[in-house]
Amino acid sequence: MLIIGCDYHPSFQQIAFVDTETGEVQERRLGHREEAEQFYRTLATAGAKVRVGMEASGHAGWFERLLAELNFELSTGDAAKIAAKRVRKQKTDRHDAQHILKLMLKDDFPKIWVPSWENRDVRQLLWHRHRMVQTRTRIMNQLQAAALNEGLRYKRKLWREAGRQQLESLPLARWASRRRHDLLEVLDRINPTIAELTQAIEQEAKKCPEAQRLMTHPGVGALTALAFVLILGEAERFGCGKQIASYLGLVPEEDSSGERRRLGHISKQGNSRLHFLLVEAAQVTVRSDVRWRSRFFHLAQRRGRKIAKVAMARRLAVRLYWMWRRGWNYAQLESFGSHAGQPGNPHGVQ
Repeated sequence: MLIIGCDYHPSFQQIAFVDTETGEVQERRLGHREEAEQFYRTLATAGAKVRVGMEASGHAGWFERLLAELNFELSTGDAAKIAAKRVRKQKTDRHDAQHILKLMLKDDFPKIWVPSWENRDVRQLLWHRHRMVQTRTRIMNQLQAAALNEGLRYKRKLWREAGRQQLESLPLARWASRRRHDLLEVLDRINPTIAELTQAIEQEAKKCPEAQRLMTHPGVGALTALAFVLILGEAERFGCGKQIASYLGLVPEEDSSGERRRLGHISKQGNSRLHFLLVEAAQVTVRSDVRWRSRFFHLAQRRGRKIAKVAMARRLAVRLYWMWRRGWNYAQLESFGSHAGQPGNPHGVQ
């Protein structure tokens, strides 16, 4: 077998590889993508069994597809853990490739879970809609500013038929009028696109039983439920709700020593888009559920609204995790709750 340690860059890759039968060690620098593709296809033609290890990196889709096509084993590692295992203070591309190779030979390579190609493709749908909505929001804000500058304060009414007519009839200078025309034209084109993407997300959510169960929770729609399932991948990867909160970056940073304990802002190490969706969904839940509203205002009075929003998002993430892990819908979650199985309440029924 040929074991390869790969330090991947967008324009090239530095590799160190060893033949386990002969013990021969070699190094090469391969340009992307023709030279690298030719190298790996030559190995496949020779009938070699190949195992490749690399750090988790972006812009490597073509490389992963190539290795899958050639039936080569690819191990993707946690970049932070790989760096923590480095002893030498010198860091170069050659040293990085050699370091990855050594970890693979020692069977100490910190391999991580990698989503399937179907999972990644559906994520593209979610993020595309998210970006389209952000673009629409920026356009609408610009048009609102133009209306306010002319004394027209309609807020949401600006997007109704009467408000639209008022906006279009405002007497503006030459280039201000051109800007208004172009922004309205883009807005008219982007609205049908967002509607189409929203419908596609709802159809994808119907195909996913886990997302359907999560959608029974107040405030959680198809977008949030599907994103939660796709980003976490497998509920069994996590042992408890605390791990979910940590994975999503919803726990505070900590710098404690001895008797001193210091907590900072949330780590934000998780997926930023899912983080955003959970905060938005938690606010909808607060508006629709009396108990959540009471808890939110209690936290807001003590710690401020921003911290309260994040705390409710963390609570929502943990609840969604247990609904997914146990296969419960919202009604079952309310019946069996966190007290299920404890003394005096063996079945969790209140």
